Amino acid sequence: MNSLNAVSPIDGRYRSKCEPLAKYFSEGALIKYRVRVEVEYFIALADRLKDQRPGLADVASKAEQLRDIYRAFTDDDAQAIKDIEKTTNHDVKAVEYFLKGKFDQMGLAGLKEFIHFGLTSQDINNTSVPLSMKECHDEVLLPAYRRLQALLDERAEEWKDIPMLAHTHGQPASPTTLGKEWGVFAYRLRRQLDELERIPFTAKFGGATGNFNAHLAAFPDIDWRAFGNDFVKNHLGLERQQLTTQIENYDMMAAWFDACKRINVILIDLCRDVWTYVSMEYFKQRIKAGEVGSSAMPHKVNPIDFENAEGNLGLANAIFEHLSHKLPISRMQRDLTDSTVSRNIGVPIAHTMISIASLEKGLGKLLLNEQALYRDLENNWAVVAEAIQTILRSVGYPNPYEALKQLTRTNEKVTAQTIEAFVETLDIAPDVKERIRRITPHNYIGYSL
Repeated sequence: MNSLNAVSPIDGRYRSKCEPLAKYFSEGALIKYRVRVEVEYFIALADRLKDQRPGLADVASKAEQLRDIYRAFTDDDAQAIKDIEKTTNHDVKAVEYFLKGKFDQMGLAGLKEFIHFGLTSQDINNTSVPLSMKECHDEVLLPAYRRLQALLDERAEEWKDIPMLAHTHGQPASPTTLGKEWGVFAYRLRRQLDELERIPFTAKFGGATGNFNAHLAAFPDIDWRAFGNDFVKNHLGLERQQLTTQIENYDMMAAWFDACKRINVILIDLCRDVWTYVSMEYFKQRIKAGEVGSSAMPHKVNPIDFENAEGNLGLANAIFEHLSHKLPISRMQRDLTDSTVSRNIGVPIAHTMISIASLEKGLGKLLLNEQALYRDLENNWAVVAEAIQTILRSVGYPNPYEALKQLTRTNEKVTAQTIEAFVETLDIAPDVKERIRRITPHNYIGYSL
């Protein structure tokens, strides 16, 4: 298969932007993570049972050699497991048989029945998948989100002194600064990313129905819950769910999906605002030689990066929503719907990564057009009415709101001269008049950031 034959644009048009995710969410990656969990479980189990079964004490000396099975894992190894699956018709059992073959080669044939000992397939799947998510979160997604947040912080600081006409309900409103409005998005993003980081990655590990039935039957004197807690934490870097059915509860995973969804909603809001500012000419876009904006209208430079990001964020959130709603629901102790759905966890992350790349590209092309910002401020002197009526209130002037309403709500253009003439009619102290005169749409901005 090449990109031209791919059904999904994730593996076709946008493959270059999603390539890093193959390490975590491809079929080959899932198989590798399963191998890794099985190997680490065997090492931990051997250490726990070393005093009870001959040969297990020797495993410690071969631990790194065993780990090389997954550290040096290749596409050929993954294919070998897929070939075994053609016979077993069971993907996790195929991993077990693959490892038994490796044990034969390593002189560990007498210990291979301790591979997958006492486990069900979901003990492997419900550790492999959250482990892949955690490592993707730490190594790819969170750094990408944080880069975007840092970029917004930089623009906020750069533009904090640039006055801009605000719009509420699409109408001219009290002025703000361009930097502060960018700072709003940076602030929102930072807060939600902090929330995202606080969500633990949890795993199910407890046997066929979560009770360690088989483990206790074989070795009733061992505290298997303590073993499971230690294994999941210290070998995999996850947190073990203490009470489960055959499958994990998926509640924390759902919380992670919902957190990503909230972050993406913020980014959709950013896309739409920047798109609007481009249409208002507050920004122009850096032109790339040879690039075509419109096939019919040569003059156009379309804000396609923000449109692409918005579309992909919408797709991501639709799937995040389904994942967070579906996965925590299972018929009694389990059904197979979670397995079917969880194979798509990489899809919304991929759409999110595409969006982030588009946003970074689009933000990098923006060129500030201060003339347009100045023009809109100068054409909207009516927005200083709020400042004037508030000052008048502070000095006890009667009915200031009504007076400014009468002045500005006439469907006639309010200019600097209009304001000046109005101030001249006010029966207030000269110093108050002077304070009002100093107010313009360009400096009535409050805190700049």
